[in-house]
Amino acid sequence: MYVMKCDDGENFTNGELQRFGNIELSPCAGVLNYGQGLLEGLKAYKTEDGNILLFRPGENGMRLRLGAERMCMASPSVDQFVKAVKDTVLANEKWIPPPGKGSLYIRPLLMGSGSMLSLAPGLEYTFLIYVTPVGNYFKDGLSPIDLMVETETHRATPGGTGCVKTIGNYAAVMKAQRAAKAKGYSDVLYLDSVHKKYLEEVSSCNLFIVKGNVISTPATEGTILPGITRKSIIALARGLKFQVEEQRLTVDELLDADEVFVTGTAVVLSPVGSITYFGKRISYGTSGVGAVTQQLYTALTRLQMGLAEDSMDWIVKLK
Repeated sequence: MYVMKCDDGENFTNGELQRFGNIELSPCAGVLNYGQGLLEGLKAYKTEDGNILLFRPGENGMRLRLGAERMCMASPSVDQFVKAVKDTVLANEKWIPPPGKGSLYIRPLLMGSGSMLSLAPGLEYTFLIYVTPVGNYFKDGLSPIDLMVETETHRATPGGTGCVKTIGNYAAVMKAQRAAKAKGYSDVLYLDSVHKKYLEEVSSCNLFIVKGNVISTPATEGTILPGITRKSIIALARGLKFQVEEQRLTVDELLDADEVFVTGTAVVLSPVGSITYFGKRISYGTSGVGAVTQQLYTALTRLQMGLAEDSMDWIVKLK
């Protein structure tokens, strides 16, 4: 794993690779007492010719910096972030699954590690990266998932931290997610906390709906995480001549969609087979994966795995 530290008022210095293991923290650390922590997620893929590919790592580095600003934390530069990711992946090359068998999931963390009992920004910050080989996020792979619309619990509120990858955002969804999974659903879709009718996102991924040639996704207006996969799908869809709209979307528009899918680093792009809202179940299609969903999934994954020409300049080659 990779570790880099920064004292209050200073910049992050060069980090170092260490054997993966436990870390030591003061009981007064800001991350433990006040949730002063951020996470990121990206993947490395191995190609048939032995190359190793990263997908838009600079975007993750930039998002970490934006999140750190919101959380009053020091953060590494984008260049430091990308270099740390490269070094960590190369040091763990043996753990990258063969082409087509999975990927190496990369988890960067930024945390307030200095002692600070009072409610204030910490005096020391630690940036850390570890990795693990992964297969598909959902157990059935690219097959339709079933979502339940959550009407009582909310993931984020206006003016809060829903638009950054702070650790507290994920703790907040666990109760509703666990209850939904106990009922047989794959995950939960959240509504806005003010009007309780506008779509936001699933526990860890962004939402898209398809109606004819129009692909719509909720606008990121402070309560929705600006996903990097989300951003990439928007660009790819426009390149494929779809009309893409970022706007407020209601439950009614969701229930009237031709296709629905979710995107994220972990899930990549997963089709939604059904939505349940106040006990009413709406199913999409009868043949599994919708045509638009399949087209976008293929376009994205072929890029990520080095099987298509990278005209977007999104791929970073490590070897």
